[in-house]
Amino acid sequence: MERRKMRMESCTGYLFVHFTGEEKLGEQIYFALSRDGLHWMDLNNGNPVLLSDIGEKGVRDPFILRNPLNGRYVIIATDLRIEAGKGWKAAEEAGSRNLIVWESEDLIHWDGPFSHEVGIPGAGCVWAPEAIWDEARQEFLVFWASKVREEGEAEARQRIYASHTRDFHTYTKAEKYQEGMNHIIDTTILKAGEYYFRFSKDETVKNIRLEKSKSLDKESFTEVQAPVLNELIGVEGPASFPFNDRKEWCLMVDRFAEGKGYLPLLSDDFGSGCFRIPEEQEYDLGRTKKRHGSVLNLTEEEYCALYEKWGKQQ
Repeated sequence: MERRKMRMESCTGYLFVHFTGEEKLGEQIYFALSRDGLHWMDLNNGNPVLLSDIGEKGVRDPFILRNPLNGRYVIIATDLRIEAGKGWKAAEEAGSRNLIVWESEDLIHWDGPFSHEVGIPGAGCVWAPEAIWDEARQEFLVFWASKVREEGEAEARQRIYASHTRDFHTYTKAEKYQEGMNHIIDTTILKAGEYYFRFSKDETVKNIRLEKSKSLDKESFTEVQAPVLNELIGVEGPASFPFNDRKEWCLMVDRFAEGKGYLPLLSDDFGSGCFRIPEEQEYDLGRTKKRHGSVLNLTEEEYCALYEKWGKQQ
């Protein structure tokens, strides 16, 4: 854990890992860099950095993290390619139950992709997988959404399921982690201070809900009233990160209903439920449309390595 803390203290940039949409090559892994977390430069001339040639031969909803156990970087993603023509119904009801995984020592050279089945039998696609370090268990909690019809239900519902891992190759048996009155997908969890904050998409209303807890126990989260989030309809794919130079956080939401890509929301205290939508001139998401992804805070060394590899030639 000390290595992770040391690297976070000296962060000077940001890496955005994302996909772009249902067009050809859109459902692959794209990188973008930023100095301030609000103005982004597409890497590799706006082309994919990583390609999946296994499973469905496409990936969506990538999530990047550092593994404090070995210092390696990990990307996990949904095994899905809507552009192939099977459609959303097939994905929801009989999609791949596998995670797609890449690993790297330096953010430049990547091992993978690897495929690992984690979804429960009878589930649809393993949507939007993410992970957070579980301090109590000293391993990662990996979680995702799947559409499942439980005994006694007339129709299947979207719920969040979870497993634990230390190496992203072996996983404990999946268990139900989060559900509500409505369909739930696109959950992200991060720790700020003494609280874990959990953002999820209400798939019925099509907005983002916020909860908090002092532990990752599935029964311990309580709702936080957030008027801006409640009123922002037609968004999904929440992704959040702390700014490196101040006590403020950014929550990114994917405006899928309008086809506009990500919108940043700013807050200096998630627990208050207060968010500010910046003016358009305050941010620039770059040339490519950025769909459901994640952000990693970077050290200067990491930022420069990525720029030298995929940004310098632009």
